Amino acid sequence: MASFDIVSKVDPQTLENAVNTAIKELATRYDLRDTKGGIELNKKENTILLSSENSMRIKALEDILLGRVVKQGIDGTSLDFTAEEQPSGQLIKKTIKVRAGVDKEYGRKIIKAIKDAKVKVEAQMQDDQVRVTSKKIDDLQAAIAVLRKADIGLPLQFVNMKS
Repeated sequence: MASFDIVSKVDPQTLENAVNTAIKELATRYDLRDTKGGIELNKKENTILLSSENSMRIKALEDILLGRVVKQGIDGTSLDFTAEEQPSGQLIKKTIKVRAGVDKEYGRKIIKAIKDAKVKVEAQMQDDQVRVTSKKIDDLQAAIAVLRKADIGLPLQFVNMKS
């Protein structure tokens, strides 16, 4: 049986480079030069903390970060900007999660997209990835093509292709 795995992950070194260049850009921007706060990467929790005096500057920090992440070759959908801003003293803080792994909701979307395309493959969830198996490699490649066209809302990588 031929198979491959569908995963969603971000290279930690590339992410760190993107955050560091965003911090450098923050220091040189005229409109954000004398602001308190900044951008911090938490590698253990896989989050990025934005902090500034008001929500307008938080929005500017988001734009800087997103631009740098995309320039480093990381898909912009791997960052989760849905968290609310939280006041913390004189600063406003916002925590941005870096998506890693395929959770159950996105796994269901992936499996549904494959089944709707009526490709002769079997897909099943395994922890934080989806395993797709078939008798023919051509069917697996058709499933990959279907998923590349589908709008899942998560950056996908296809790994461990075995025949």
